[in-house]
Amino acid sequence: MLDTGSSDLWVTGSVPNSQDSKKSVTLEYAVGQAAGDIYYADLTFGNFTVSDQAFLMVQNTSSFSTNITAQGYNGLIGLGPNTGSLIREKLDRDDFMDDAVLDRIFQANKTSQNYISFMIDRANDPGETLKGQFTISELAPGYESIASQPKLDVVTVPGLTDRDQHWQMYSDVDGVIGPDGQPIVYKSIVPKAPTGQLVAVIDSGFTLPQVPRSVSDAIYGRVQGAAWNANNQVWTIPCTQMLNISFKFGGVEYPIHPLDTSSSDFGLTDSSGNAVCVGTFQPITSAFSLLGEYDLILGMAFLRNTYTLIDLGNFVEGSSKDAQNPFVQMLSVTDLTNAHADFVKVRMNGVDTTGAASQQLVPVAQGQHSPESSEEKKAHLAEKVLSRWPYILFGSLVLFFGLVGLCVWRCCCRKRIAARKAAKKGHGKDGAGGAMKRLSVSALQMGPMKTASSYHPIEEPAPLSSSSSHPPSYHSEFHHV
Repeated sequence: MLDTGSSDLWVTGSVPNSQDSKKSVTLEYAVGQAAGDIYYADLTFGNFTVSDQAFLMVQNTSSFSTNITAQGYNGLIGLGPNTGSLIREKLDRDDFMDDAVLDRIFQANKTSQNYISFMIDRANDPGETLKGQFTISELAPGYESIASQPKLDVVTVPGLTDRDQHWQMYSDVDGVIGPDGQPIVYKSIVPKAPTGQLVAVIDSGFTLPQVPRSVSDAIYGRVQGAAWNANNQVWTIPCTQMLNISFKFGGVEYPIHPLDTSSSDFGLTDSSGNAVCVGTFQPITSAFSLLGEYDLILGMAFLRNTYTLIDLGNFVEGSSKDAQNPFVQMLSVTDLTNAHADFVKVRMNGVDTTGAASQQLVPVAQGQHSPESSEEKKAHLAEKVLSRWPYILFGSLVLFFGLVGLCVWRCCCRKRIAARKAAKKGHGKDGAGGAMKRLSVSALQMGPMKTASSYHPIEEPAPLSSSSSHPPSYHSEFHHV
C-alpha cells in the first residue's frame, strides 16, 4: 500500500539478506498499529535502488480493521514528510541513511526533481478508463497538463511538532460545496488559517475522507432516509441517492463522482433489512488533530477524482536539485456528465430517477445531526488549548520577562531613592559645618588685639589654624544600576 499520510516502510513476512538493527518500534495509525524490529535491506522501487533502507519487520497485523493480507497487501510504504518517520527517530543517526524511502531516493538521484504523482482507480465503475498509477520524478502519460495547475503551498506546522507534518494545503474560501450547490460554512480549527479557508491533508491511506462533523451532517443529514449508524459511527443513505459535492483549491473546483460520495462496499442494511450505502465523507474522530493542524483528511474517495502531484522540494535534506518550497498540484479527472450516467447504470439499474421527489433534500431546518460523543467533546476542548500552545508559550514568556523587568525597575528605583536621601543627608551636614567655620573666622577677626608673638607681616601669609581650614569638598556619585 502507498500511503501519503505516513512516513515509514514496513513489511510482513521475511526479507532475504536483511540485517537486524537490534532496535524495535511501534507505528500507530488512526486504526491499528504495526510493531516489530527495524531491519536494513536494499530496496528497489521502480527504476530506483536504495542500499540499506531502514524498514520495520511486522509479524502481527491483526490490529487493523481489515485483513490486509487477504486484500493483497504485504506492507506499506510511507510517502509522507521525512520528519514524521518514527524509524528515523528511533535509530537517531547524524547522517541521512535512516531517512524515509522518498528522501533516500532523491538524495541518491540528485539530478531528479523531488516529486511524485499518482492516480487511484475506481472499482466496479463501468465508465472508468483510468488505471491506478504512481510515478517518481515523471508525469503520467496523457496527464502532462497537471504542470499548469495551481501550485498549492504545503502548510507547515511549528518546528516543535514537525512529526505531525503532512502534505496539507489551504482550501479556497467557501471551499466545500454541498449537495444543494451551496458552500458549507465551517470555521477552521487551525489558528493561522485565513478566514473562511480550511486546511486539508492529502492521505491516500484513508479509505473514507474525514471532515468536520458539521460538514458531514450538511452532506448527508438532509437526505430522505438518511440515518446515523451508531454501531459503525457512519452516515448511511439509500444507495439510489445521488449526491454531487465538490471542493475548491487554488481557484479550481474539483467535483466528486457520486459513486465516491457514498459506497455500497460495506454490506450494511437498515432496520428493515434493506441494503444501504455508507456516506464516505465521515465525521473526523480518531484522526482529529488535537494540535489543531488540519481540518480535513482527503482520502481515497476524494483522490479517485484527481491526478495528484506532490513536490517535496526543500523538505528533502541533502538534495541539491529542488530547492523550492514543497507544493501540491491536482488535475480534475471527473466529468460530471459521464459520472451521472455511471451512477444511473450502477445504482439505479439504468433507470434515471434522480428527478423524483424522493431524491430531493429536506429543508435545512429539518436536517438531521449526528451525535457528538463525550470523548469527542473532550478532544475538542483539548484542541482549543493545545492548538494555541505557541501563542500561550509566547504570552507566558512575555509575562515572565515583563515581571522580571518590573522587579528590576522597582529595585533600581529603590536604590536611586536611597542614594538621593543619602545625598541630601550628607549635604545638610556639610552646610552646617561650613557655617560654623565661617562663624569661627568672623569671631577671630572681631576679637581683641593679638600680642606681638601672634603678629605676622602682611607679605607673609599667616598659617591657618585647624579651626579655620577650608571645608572639605563633597563629591556626590550617581551610580547607574
